Amino acid sequence: MIGKQASKVSLSRMGASERDVLFVRELVDLPLALRWCEWMLRVKAAMFTSAEPLILETLARVVGTDRSIDLLIDDLQAELHDRPCEIVAVAGGWQHRSHSAYDP
Repeated sequence: MIGKQASKVSLSRMGASERDVLFVRELVDLPLALRWCEWMLRVKAAMFTSAEPLILETLARVVGTDRSIDLLIDDLQAELHDRPCEIVAVAGGWQHRSHSAYDP
């Protein structure tokens, strides 16, 4: 418990640029296919945890600016096609939510 509290304190004291160093976007040590899967997971996690739709610029901060967010979203939508959740365009952004078939 003390270790967790200490890490929270030290992270909260870091500036934005220092926190960015902890979050590796390039993943150069991974083969391209695994990098793509990791970026997809990061986009999905960001959408899942956000209460509001995320715009492309926000998602680019999660995976890096030279990635095609549109292609990542296309792959996520295809992956979730037969599942109870989906990635949808909402209010100029993207959101991970329950499939509309489950609205009732």
